[in-house]
Amino acid sequence: MRSKIVAGNWKMNKNLAETEALLTELAAKLPDTTAEVMVAPTFVNLATAVNSLESSTINAIAQNMHFAESGAYTGEISADMLQSIGVDTVILGHSERRAYFGETDEILEKKVKTAITKNLRIVFCFGEELADRKSGNHFKVVESQIKNALFSLDKSAWGSIVLAYEPVWAIGTGETASAEQAQEMHAFIRKTITEAYNAEIANNVSILYGGSVKPANAKEIFSKPDVDGGLIGGAALVADDFVAIIKAI
Repeated sequence: MRSKIVAGNWKMNKNLAETEALLTELAAKLPDTTAEVMVAPTFVNLATAVNSLESSTINAIAQNMHFAESGAYTGEISADMLQSIGVDTVILGHSERRAYFGETDEILEKKVKTAITKNLRIVFCFGEELADRKSGNHFKVVESQIKNALFSLDKSAWGSIVLAYEPVWAIGTGETASAEQAQEMHAFIRKTITEAYNAEIANNVSILYGGSVKPANAKEIFSKPDVDGGLIGGAALVADDFVAIIKAI
């Protein structure tokens, strides 16, 4: 049985005081839900978030990590560092990491394998750009991103994978894929995994939608059979909006 998940990616937002205030508000307003709720603050506030949420069911997760265990990688964070502060889940492959920081499928495959080796859960992101969608190449792009980074994994590793489909053209643009477009892609993803592995793995992996989910559209998107929740950006920075999205699932 796959999990319902709402994860908030805070990106490069919120200083320490703002982080503490938002976490306190979220913990106080969190609705009774069977869904998993996650938030990913900036690295400098991650330990604070873990401690602040100790008595809450909200899980503080990381926005990224390096594939090396340690070494001369200035500014980077290792899996061991994350685990040392109580973090058990990491976002990998976000479209902004790919676009602005040159993360390739090859780099992401290394990160995924390190995370699996270290027993970290992964929220793995992928998705097409507007040109891919307009050219009708979106299915090929998504298939390639998943295969290149994930399909060398052993079947047993898939219990630690959560997928997050991000149509890049619908992030921060005000555009949102329709619920039908989200369902179509999520169903295609399950089909692709079934063909590479088996139906059991495909049907048990949670697939989140990550393209400008808001309180106004969350219920419709989450109602689709292959959409298991959302990776939320801007709306995760406002407690009432994030809580409304959690309620929608």
